Amino acid sequence: MVNNSQSRTARRKQKKTKKKPLWKKILLSIIIIFIIMGLGAGATAAYWVATAPDLNESKLSDSLASKFLDIDGKSFAVMGEKNRTKINYDDLPQVLIDAVTATEDARFFEHSGIDLRRIGGAVIANIKNGFGSEGASTITQQVVEKSFLSAEKKISLKVQEQWLALQLERDYSKEEIMEMYLNKIFYGSNAYGVATAAETYFGKEDLNELTLPEAAILAGLPQRPTAYNPFENPKLTKERMNTVLDLMVRHDKISEKEAEEARNVDIPSLLVEDKPETTPYEGFLQQVEKEVKEKVDGADIYTDGLTIHTTIDQDVQKHVESLLTDSDSNPIQYPDDEMQAAMTVLDTKTGAIRAIGGRRNSEGKRELNYAIQNKTQPGSTFKPIVAYGPAIEYNKMSTYHQINDDKPYEIGGTDSVIGNWNGQYAGWMTARHALKQSLNVPAVKVLEEVGYEKAKEFAEGLGIKFKDDKILVGDAIGGTGTEVTPLQLAGAFRAFGNEGLYNEPYSVTKVEFPDGKTVELTPQAEPAMSDYTAYMMTDMMKTVLTEGTGKNANIPGLPVAGKTGTTNLKDREGSPDAWFSGYTTNYTISAWVGGYEDEGGGRDVIPPGNGNTQIPLQMFKNTMTEISKDIETKDFVKPDKVIEAEVEKGSNPPAKPSEHTPSNKIITELFVKGTEPKETSEKFDQLDPVSGLTASFNEEKSAIDVSWEYDADADVSFEVSAQVDGGEMQALSTTEDTSMEISAVEPNKEYTIQVVVVSNEDDSKSEPKTTTVATGEEELEELPEVTGLTATYNETNKLIDVSWNYNGPPATFEVSVNGETQTVQSNGLEISGATPGETYNISVTPIGKKGKNEGVRGPTQQTSVTISAEQEEPPADDDGGDGGADTGDNGQDNGEARPPEEENEEPPSDENGQTDDGSDEEQGASDES
Repeated sequence: MVNNSQSRTARRKQKKTKKKPLWKKILLSIIIIFIIMGLGAGATAAYWVATAPDLNESKLSDSLASKFLDIDGKSFAVMGEKNRTKINYDDLPQVLIDAVTATEDARFFEHSGIDLRRIGGAVIANIKNGFGSEGASTITQQVVEKSFLSAEKKISLKVQEQWLALQLERDYSKEEIMEMYLNKIFYGSNAYGVATAAETYFGKEDLNELTLPEAAILAGLPQRPTAYNPFENPKLTKERMNTVLDLMVRHDKISEKEAEEARNVDIPSLLVEDKPETTPYEGFLQQVEKEVKEKVDGADIYTDGLTIHTTIDQDVQKHVESLLTDSDSNPIQYPDDEMQAAMTVLDTKTGAIRAIGGRRNSEGKRELNYAIQNKTQPGSTFKPIVAYGPAIEYNKMSTYHQINDDKPYEIGGTDSVIGNWNGQYAGWMTARHALKQSLNVPAVKVLEEVGYEKAKEFAEGLGIKFKDDKILVGDAIGGTGTEVTPLQLAGAFRAFGNEGLYNEPYSVTKVEFPDGKTVELTPQAEPAMSDYTAYMMTDMMKTVLTEGTGKNANIPGLPVAGKTGTTNLKDREGSPDAWFSGYTTNYTISAWVGGYEDEGGGRDVIPPGNGNTQIPLQMFKNTMTEISKDIETKDFVKPDKVIEAEVEKGSNPPAKPSEHTPSNKIITELFVKGTEPKETSEKFDQLDPVSGLTASFNEEKSAIDVSWEYDADADVSFEVSAQVDGGEMQALSTTEDTSMEISAVEPNKEYTIQVVVVSNEDDSKSEPKTTTVATGEEELEELPEVTGLTATYNETNKLIDVSWNYNGPPATFEVSVNGETQTVQSNGLEISGATPGETYNISVTPIGKKGKNEGVRGPTQQTSVTISAEQEEPPADDDGGDGGADTGDNGQDNGEARPPEEENEEPPSDENGQTDDGSDEEQGASDES
């Protein structure tokens, strides 16, 4: 038993001593894993190598042309098939070879197609900064990539590239590969291959004439041919040239002295005077290039033989470009050559770019594209994006929402204020009114109401990127460091016209590679706001065009919405930028003008006057009218969540009008369903009408006496009107008394008298009360003769004084003096210029002037006076006139009768009842907010 037990113990100890340590197990496991991974990697690499394309000699010679198709699939541009002159290796000067190898592949003539040292450095950089951050491609690999592969940053393609590079080095000499490379590379300005580039930029057909600076420029161009284009960016070109010179010194291709001499060269002095021909639709193609570069990894539109399906509408593009020229047929009149302008046209439904006008008088030579590259402040076009849109989206603000525009807005913690552009402040007003008049204070207050973070979230959903990722109070009016391009702004506005759906504007729908591979690029739209927000903002911006600051952009018969915008400079009058962004259900357009610079190169304002800041509105109207004329443009559809509701104007919170609210106090506004007003206003509750209304005819005064009864304590007035024989009721007067006399009424008429009670507090009114009265027929009253008619001669004044009395119905008096007659209103007159020895026979006849007596003649009374012949003749006038006789009112001499001054005569009145006393009553009117 003991022996057996000992044997088992010994065996257990033996097993324990043979058990392997843990670290050995771990090491063994790691080795096994690496072996498996190695086998797997090897198998994968073998698969990639096996599926690599064959070396096709025909593709090694030239890069492939890319073709651009419009919305109808028609080719409108080809890049890469022209402007190429092939050269042989023997044509290459050593300075060019040295510059190229120092820049692109210093050990080109030493390696076998791949450079292991460069690969090692690139691996370390990619581990630190991510895959693709640094390449290790040799010139041989670049030839392979541009000839057979896409430029996507994939491990599989990199393995295939290296494999094919080894094959290429096996089949071709270094000289042949260098020749392929320099014939294939794109150098900008539509130049392919180094020979064409040398002629394009320097006018040199013989490459052996190239100088060191020129060779360095050509060697540096392929990295970024657009950015380093010496025609457009000589400063960047020189920086790149200096980099190449430094590399040549480092790799012992040139001396430091030679490099220093080359660095002192003036780049423009090297260039030819005639720039290359323009590219069609340059502004649009710049956007295409940008999108392909960003979305298709490594693709090159100039060398990869791509078929690029674009969104361009050539008819729209041509029209846009025509408005940016100075041709005689252009209806847009620019003030000078300095003003720059840009415009983008989008499809409202999809966001597809239909046209881009990048600048005025574009030469198509890679100039600054103001539509997609030049960012500037958006001004008041930001109000729908940063203030009103977010307020509707998050606070369900109505278009009636009341805002107090009472004074300039003080920015907290600063001495700055935000004021309205017109310098006026109109008190409480609707959001619709504030937006259509583009008032700043209400917009800032709305931003405060909705909150900065909510507003920022809303705007970012429309593609807006705030400076330093921070929203400021001034962003409500587009006056901060946050800037946009016309393309960005059009993209944001398009969402309002597309039921709130947004996607970034795009110019490319898909890209096809020569091997049949296709990359789809059409973006998917995402909701940026609710449909009710989009519709309500659109409805408000319709008012901008019909009643507000955008009237010059309105197009009758077309449902269109939009917003104006201008910017300011500190301590400067005027605007450096003017904007208009607007849309229909089919198209969205953003137009901009500006670009002025002062003597110091800083921004300057648009020349004042002549409607220069209105030019974007003209650009919009002309373009939208043209592109909409042959298509149906549907109106925007109101979603179920939007309610149209009548509101009593001025009510706050909004209230429904009562049955007594005057029609001019009722407006219709939009509300998010569930927020429409529920309460009815009591402001215009109807007043009680008058009672005991009576009217009687006073024959003696030929007047109507009207009286009524009303509460003596009520703060009211009474509006009295009259109607004659069923005619139009006309207001006579307003009084606070309870009676009135209506004078000078017509006889034998039926008068309907109306009295309405009007509140002195709120202008509310009562129902009218009426009564009827007939005026009696006026009897013909006989006119009596005048009495006491006398005529006496006043020797002192050399006048005959005639006077009489009259007691009868109203009359004028016909006075005859020796057969000469005149009519006077008074009971007397003076006859000047009496002649000694003459007898004057005077007669006076009354003539009725009122009612049935009008024109009736009464009896005539006569008298006479003789001037004694002994009266002394008056001395003659200095001018030799007849002498002595006074001139009467009508300018006649000798014997003219002149009535005496009438003390109580009223001045005559014009047809409006205004007295002609030399003073005009001041008229005033006030606009209602």
